[in-house]
Amino acid sequence: MPSLTLDGVTVNFPFTPYDCQKDYMGKVIECLQKKENGVLESPTGTGKTLCLLCATLAWREHFKDTISARKIAEKLQGQEMFHNTPMSSWGTTATDGATPVYYTDIPKIIYASRTHSQLAQVIGELKNTSYSPKVCVLGSREQLCINQEVMRQESNHVKVHMCRAKVSTRSCVYYNNVEERTTDRDLVNSILDVEDLVKFGNKQRVCPYYLSRSLKQQADVIFMPYNYLLDPKSRKAHNIELNGAVVIFDEAHNVEKTCEESTSFDLTPYDVASAISAVDKLLVEQAKEATVSEDFNVENLSSGLKINIETIGKIKQILLDLEAVIDSYDVPSDKGLTKAGIFIYELLERVQLTYNSKTAVYEALEQIIGHLTGQPGIFLNTSGLQKLADIIQLVFVGEPSEKENRKQMESNTAHFKVHIHRDNSYHKKPQSTDVWASSSSKKQGNILSYWCFSPGFSMQDLKNQGVRCIILTSGTLSPLSSFTCEMRIPFPVSLENSHVIERDQIFVGIIERGPDGVHLTSAFDRRFLPENMASLGNTVANLSRVVPDGLLVFFPSFPLMEKTLDFWRTNGHADRIESVKPMFVEPKGKGTFNEVIDGYYQKVNDPTSKGGTFFAVCRGKASEGLDFADTFGRGVIITGLPFPPKMDPRVILKMQFLDEMSRKKTPGLKYLSGQEWYKQQAFRAVNQAIGRVIRHKDDYGAILLCDQRFKGSGARAQLPSWVRPYVRLYESFGNVIRDVSQFFRVANKLRPVVEKKSAAQSHGTVCSADTPSPAYPSCSSSQSSNTPKAKQLDAHLPSLKRRRLDEPSVASGMARICIEYESGVQESPRRPANLLDALEQGPQRGGDDPDAVTGLEKANHLSTLSLQCDKRMADEIRGGKRKIKLVQEQKLHRSDNVSADGSSSSRVKGFLAEMKKSLSQFNFERIIQALQTYKKKDELDGLLAEAAVLTEDANTHRLLRGLYQFVRPHHKKRFDEKCQQLTGRGCGYKPDHSLSVEEKKALMLKSAAASQPAVGRTSSTCSQLNTQQLNKGGAHLNQQGLSAPETGSKRDVPAAFLADVKKAVGEEKSTLLFQAIQSYKKTDNYDDLVSTVVSIFTERDEDFNLLTRFSIFIPTRHKKRYKEMLDDLKGQAVSAADAPVASDDQQRSVLSSSPPFKTQSKISSFFSGSQRK
Repeated sequence: MPSLTLDGVTVNFPFTPYDCQKDYMGKVIECLQKKENGVLESPTGTGKTLCLLCATLAWREHFKDTISARKIAEKLQGQEMFHNTPMSSWGTTATDGATPVYYTDIPKIIYASRTHSQLAQVIGELKNTSYSPKVCVLGSREQLCINQEVMRQESNHVKVHMCRAKVSTRSCVYYNNVEERTTDRDLVNSILDVEDLVKFGNKQRVCPYYLSRSLKQQADVIFMPYNYLLDPKSRKAHNIELNGAVVIFDEAHNVEKTCEESTSFDLTPYDVASAISAVDKLLVEQAKEATVSEDFNVENLSSGLKINIETIGKIKQILLDLEAVIDSYDVPSDKGLTKAGIFIYELLERVQLTYNSKTAVYEALEQIIGHLTGQPGIFLNTSGLQKLADIIQLVFVGEPSEKENRKQMESNTAHFKVHIHRDNSYHKKPQSTDVWASSSSKKQGNILSYWCFSPGFSMQDLKNQGVRCIILTSGTLSPLSSFTCEMRIPFPVSLENSHVIERDQIFVGIIERGPDGVHLTSAFDRRFLPENMASLGNTVANLSRVVPDGLLVFFPSFPLMEKTLDFWRTNGHADRIESVKPMFVEPKGKGTFNEVIDGYYQKVNDPTSKGGTFFAVCRGKASEGLDFADTFGRGVIITGLPFPPKMDPRVILKMQFLDEMSRKKTPGLKYLSGQEWYKQQAFRAVNQAIGRVIRHKDDYGAILLCDQRFKGSGARAQLPSWVRPYVRLYESFGNVIRDVSQFFRVANKLRPVVEKKSAAQSHGTVCSADTPSPAYPSCSSSQSSNTPKAKQLDAHLPSLKRRRLDEPSVASGMARICIEYESGVQESPRRPANLLDALEQGPQRGGDDPDAVTGLEKANHLSTLSLQCDKRMADEIRGGKRKIKLVQEQKLHRSDNVSADGSSSSRVKGFLAEMKKSLSQFNFERIIQALQTYKKKDELDGLLAEAAVLTEDANTHRLLRGLYQFVRPHHKKRFDEKCQQLTGRGCGYKPDHSLSVEEKKALMLKSAAASQPAVGRTSSTCSQLNTQQLNKGGAHLNQQGLSAPETGSKRDVPAAFLADVKKAVGEEKSTLLFQAIQSYKKTDNYDDLVSTVVSIFTERDEDFNLLTRFSIFIPTRHKKRYKEMLDDLKGQAVSAADAPVASDDQQRSVLSSSPPFKTQSKISSFFSGSQRK
């Protein structure tokens, strides 16, 4: 393992460190040796955590070694142990000068991060180093308790009191084993995270919570969430000793918020009323017990409560007085009443709560809570009592003398404000919130808020505990100057580290205008203007085409995201995005977040898809610590600046507080102004969201800032230092598309490509969208010089790459014809009977497991729309858009003639598989039963009633719309209207969807007759088809690939064949064939061509010879596949290259050797035979 020496400390590192890693470790060691606080920013992907661990543990070992050297020197009394190595060279920096140092003085390392999941990652990194310190992870009972009786309790504070009761009576079998297991070798010598501790506890039947507290005494490194350090109550509860310790805050961008929130509170009318209700019940209980006793002292009763009824009565009086005092203030409903922080003591004094009485009241509250939570039977809500106990601990800090009282109060409240405001949440609160509370707890009144406005209050408290140094580090702390100002303690050591990436790995663009020229902004006065939302929608839709794989889109807030997405769904922007990259939206609640993010990961990882788009909000769960490495985050779009809500009372008071402090101009202290803080909050949230991309040294991605306010130099200065050098300002949207395309083309060439894997691979289908392959021809263009450019774009941009079937395997390619072909016509009206019959057979069909191809079919349900967007994008790059309408017409005609049995069945199977994966087993079976009932009874109301479950979650709305394909024609319009009403989006209903099969046939024949001249022109044009025309589809088509006729000119053979086709299958199907040939020229999609040709030429036995003769249009590269298809259909080998096309007699002689067979059996046996291969 490589080692390096930094400031006299030898650091062992798992690999040769980069320069930025050396810089970072050097700054860490500087902080430790000089006992100075440090604020260190190093971008995600630079190995920050590993550097922090290695540098800190190396310094700790060095500290220990120098103590050993000093002790040896004392015993040698000035003599040298080694002549070549004098004692002075052993190092003395760790001995802190003349201060005597012993082994017990070696500092503990307290490593704090935001969450336990982040700590688990840190512990994982520690296991990769050569260091093996004794470690301990502190957690709450919520994470560590394994006593099922305790864990069944709803409230956390109830779990705490129940646990304490069991421990005090030694009635917890897990706690009783703690002392015995503390010295277990496997435990002491292992590096365990929370999950490992719980596993150990379950295996050995020992309490992980108290085990971790026991390990803390002998641990070298203690890991904990940083609210345990910053919250004085938690610090006291966990008995965390800070004197001489090194305190490290990782992911420290949230420290400021945690500092303020951990020392603030909001006391609601609900809290006070529920506390009164709980005390009332206790008084009634104690009064009943007292009636059977001569003595009113409860200590003599069996209840075990250590206080008397008089004390309980005093607690109730305090609560009643507190409720009356808070409600006595007449506050404006919109603004509230704000007082200086010291006012909290005046208010509490009115209810007999002072420094003199606080201890007695606190102990009484703890006794009452412990007694009530320990009672068997119905649970009694004690959250209000716990809130009051916490407030006493928070407000009455310190133990001042009578003379020092006022000074202590002023010091405690210097950074606080008291705010009394109306409780407007009464009408929003569900009435079932607390089923145990009396009606009094549901009253409306005032809220008492005590808010801290300086994180420096908690930081100074930490410093006062005698810590050696405090290190704050994160990937996004910029701007550092304003961050350190807020902390109120000096940070002599600072670092804004560079990244390990090269210039070609990052693209940063400020997009001032959308494609339509409208200025992009999320400013309050413009964010909801239709033209602004439309321009942003067009911007995201266009960028989703050129950014490959996963795309992240961050909005400033949830309300803005929801309203914008609703507008996009109504106006078609969402459809454009969805057609290229399916949309996933971050939910507000935590309940469904994991399901949504897993769906996004699966879609991006699906080799048949072009990725996904994840819509989230700044400061939300997705922007905080989630890993979107490699393909999961190739681009991040910031749609605006996420300023805090300016009308929020807490934001207003924070800005006023900072302005007041700035005006005071205290010597040696510098405060941000309110406006500076307001801007800082927005840019810190932006920087955190930006950090989701480029997660390691080989990663690459684009950062796209879609708000004109980013273009100012002041705004750009707020971005991280590793981003600023690469920022480009764009006034023209076209240049953005050009440069982003170029960036990904180059990056995908130079950087290793992560191969996508899916379940489909285990079934013989290997189709990685990320694997570079020979470029398929792009959309046809009259300018052949543009072909190479289009090829390069397709080859190096996975988002623009044509979906490619596995060419060497006819089996997998042909088996996918039904899926890809049918997915393009999903909205077309189908014959209801066939679809419902297919539904019955779908889940039970032998040999086809729907779950086995779920990922493939889910990805392919959008393939036609994706192809259309690919073509449009290629046309835009070349400057032309004339072909779009033709593609749409082709799909329309093709959808009317597709084979109902094979393709409909595939589509149904895909839909069922997706629905089965998205719903619970119960809901899935419920929907299936509803469809079966609908088939039998033809009652739409019953189907709609059961399908209502699909409207509960926005992510299942698509499943409701998918049921449209099972609805009979006469119900389609009503079903579409119901979908529109329930989900805000219809099913694409058109009047002809309500036509029966017979009515549709009659209408098609009528249309064909009416368009006879047009068809004639098409036939005339197509009769001139020759090899030169086919070559316009791409340079890869050549004359050698086409069969030469035995007699007559080359021009006569296609003309004769097309004439025979027209005579054999009629005008309508001739037109369909001609359009399929034209489409094949443009797209080179062999499977689409063959599926159309087979459906036309196998309908009647006498037309089968046309299928053989059609090989004249098949180029060499597809000739072998076509031959194999003919062999499978005929049951004998026929050389497609030598197919006889000179005379019909020869064709008939070839066919005469094969027995007659029915059309459908040919197709079925062909597809099933292909799959068997």
